[in-house]
Amino acid sequence: MSAKATAARIAFRALHAQGCFALPNPWDIGSLKRLEKLGFKALASTSAGLAWSAGLDDRSVTREVVLDHLRALCAATDLPVNADFESGFADDPEGVAGNVALALETGIAGLSIEDRTGDALYDKALAVERIAAARAAMDAIDRDAILVGRSEGFLIGRKELGPAIERLVAYAQAGADCLYAPGFSDPGAIREIVQAVAPKPVNVLLLSPEMRIADLAALGVRRVSTGSRLAFAAWAGFEAAARMLHDDGALPAASFGRA
Repeated sequence: MSAKATAARIAFRALHAQGCFALPNPWDIGSLKRLEKLGFKALASTSAGLAWSAGLDDRSVTREVVLDHLRALCAATDLPVNADFESGFADDPEGVAGNVALALETGIAGLSIEDRTGDALYDKALAVERIAAARAAMDAIDRDAILVGRSEGFLIGRKELGPAIERLVAYAQAGADCLYAPGFSDPGAIREIVQAVAPKPVNVLLLSPEMRIADLAALGVRRVSTGSRLAFAAWAGFEAAARMLHDDGALPAASFGRA
């Protein structure tokens, strides 16, 4: 375990202790460096952003490619990096534990494990075992590494708050340090999630222009991530400029700004 990784994990855990911080998601070294220069205190990978940069769909990148990507991100910065580790690249708890250990060897400060397999959720009991296995694997390497328990129900059409909270509470009890149910944006629902898993911190995903970090902080949210939003914005700008070039034979003024 390197001194750099140890320091990053200690700093990342401290960020979760109080207040609320932004956790933007770069998808390559260039976007990482720009976020670093802006002064963010931590970063997180994005499975969708990585996949799009390779011309692939989200959730289609292999474990080996993800591990190489995490190594590259961690080598490029001293900031803590949280890994979007999807569902752990395994169904059984033993497989998840082994893959989590491999992920920590890249130097990441934390990672998330989803309870989703394709368009379905893992059985709750198995999902809890998977979180517990991930926690045990992390503790064997560095207890300061942050484990995020993600409940993906909302993203696959299960929009009921109660079952999502039940899963998050169970993941917290199984050893998750931070809880995350992407998709929920209603302030009342977010407040209920925060209260249900307290004192453990909650991550919320920015889902619309109306969502503000200050408002989420007032609800008790500890960290706010962007997921694929920054990558989407970058690709949207690229496509708009390319479409203008194709249709009009010119580029927008923004194309001639300083890189």
